[in-house]
Amino acid sequence: MYQIIDGKAISTALKEELKEKVTKLAGQGITPCLAVILVGEDPASAVYVNNKKKACEFIGIKSLSYELPESTSEEELLKLIETLNADDSVNGILVQLPLPKQIHEDAVIKAISPKKDVDGFHPESVGALCIGQPGYVSCTPAGIIELLKRSNVEIEGKECVIIGRSNIVGKPMSLLMLRENATVTVCHSRTQKLKEVCKRADILIVAIGKPKMITSEYVKEGAVVIDVGIHRLEGKKLCGDVDFDDVAPHTSAITPVPGGVGPMTIAMLMKNCVESIGFSS
Repeated sequence: MYQIIDGKAISTALKEELKEKVTKLAGQGITPCLAVILVGEDPASAVYVNNKKKACEFIGIKSLSYELPESTSEEELLKLIETLNADDSVNGILVQLPLPKQIHEDAVIKAISPKKDVDGFHPESVGALCIGQPGYVSCTPAGIIELLKRSNVEIEGKECVIIGRSNIVGKPMSLLMLRENATVTVCHSRTQKLKEVCKRADILIVAIGKPKMITSEYVKEGAVVIDVGIHRLEGKKLCGDVDFDDVAPHTSAITPVPGGVGPMTIAMLMKNCVESIGFSS
């Protein structure tokens, strides 16, 4: 029988731990503060931002909200980031992606001070991860490590295959798994004999962006499968990149969609915010 890796339960436990830490910090007169910037009216982005605000409120993190119109220029956004960088009361800055077409995401990511880069997207944060220095780590990959560890999945010495090479998930995920002493293979759209490569994996992490693409043909018996994808099918039902019903019986542990990786992303953002007290001071 396979284990369901419950991201809701694990993220709730993590948020409770963070709430305790923030209560202790408050006793020292310290309150972490996160500035969240939303440009435009993308419905999915608005939901994510609202969830982040709720998490901040639960944990005791002060939340500043900047909701800017779709027509905001890159210069205006960069000026706001500059102001927040200089504000000592703000520990973390988050700009919700995607941005309107007139704003270059790369310029915005680079403009945020590495000391306040709680999303872990700044080149300096990524570079620190590459060479094993302290710094912020991208929230989704960091959340996956927490899921594995808190579910008693052994990582050291295991063969890990990651499908997807994005800057937000695939690449930092590979670095984190290496840091945990796994043997790592990163696959992508040009990988040949993908099924054969995936069937070697003790831990298979799927972030490919295609609904139910991964079937049992890709999975070694007894593997741990982590599904990063989320898609809305007809009838509003959610699914991941993994065909859960087909794959789950062949695994030792698997994340569901929804309720697997998703809740961990916000929990790890909160963790980065609390840790920002050390980085931004």
